[in-house]
Amino acid sequence: MYICHMTGIVYKSTGSWYTIKTEENQFLECRIKGKFRIQGIKSTNPIAVGDIVDYDLDNSADETIGVITKIHDRKNYIVRKSVNLSKQTHIIASNIDVVFLLVTINNPVTTTSFIDRFLVTAEAYGIEAVLVFNKIDTYDEATLDEQLYLQYIYSNIGYQCLRVSAKEEKGLDDLKHLMKDRVSMFSGHSGVGKSTLVNALEPALNLKTKEISDSHSQGQHTTTFAEMFDLSFGAKIIDTPGIRGFGIVDMEKQEIGDYFPEFFALKDQCKFNNCLHKEEPHCAVKDALDNDEIAWSRYNSYLQILEGDDETYRNDIYGSERDPNKF
Repeated sequence: MYICHMTGIVYKSTGSWYTIKTEENQFLECRIKGKFRIQGIKSTNPIAVGDIVDYDLDNSADETIGVITKIHDRKNYIVRKSVNLSKQTHIIASNIDVVFLLVTINNPVTTTSFIDRFLVTAEAYGIEAVLVFNKIDTYDEATLDEQLYLQYIYSNIGYQCLRVSAKEEKGLDDLKHLMKDRVSMFSGHSGVGKSTLVNALEPALNLKTKEISDSHSQGQHTTTFAEMFDLSFGAKIIDTPGIRGFGIVDMEKQEIGDYFPEFFALKDQCKFNNCLHKEEPHCAVKDALDNDEIAWSRYNSYLQILEGDDETYRNDIYGSERDPNKF
């Protein structure tokens, strides 16, 4: 027997089952109708954590389950190319107010290429992005210099940067302030401390964590599926699995520069309206680069995305199938 027209929010997705929080603040296990899989959705996951959905109740089984019948329009989402299916995308989460990208300098290394690809995607979908430099308690002088230099680059562009130690609970009040009354997402490589940071913010959750692999300084996956949690200080947090690479999805070459704020600010000063900031003469972006007003790391990231080298990029840093001794 079906009871229709109820609405809830997806709190957890395991690929085949979805945990929904109902309007009565109850949690319900749901599946989806088969037709969702054949509606031309190119994503590997047609439903994502954060989605608002309609569902029916199916009381015919031994226990009541829900059947998702409709996905409401998303205000935004974070999407990347799938690891093994290059023509498909993976929606990490939807309906996000702010995304926090956790960055570590050497434990594990977070490259500027990864940071920039993530920020470009957040810009493209209109999501506020904040960089969280985690594990500051572990920094020696050289590591601290590198972290402060990165903070200098991104702060000058206009991105808010936080310095945090989940282990020593430093910087947590500033983070909570930005999260309060909002839906936040934590993302970053495996091992940057996402689950540890969530536990520091809300110890009662006691999310599973694991140490960095000593042999290769790489994070080990502890969060298997994206999941949203309600926090006691009035915030919602989506904890996501660690990701190694970030393939850019569905961007025209002409628009990529618009998602680099420091490039966009100079766009109207270029001689050509369709300037790609590459070979063209009288390019304001290249002039700013020559004058050290734009970071070379940002420009290199831009060229990588512009030249569409996602395939090489993914093969380089995604693949767990590679011999770890060759990293």
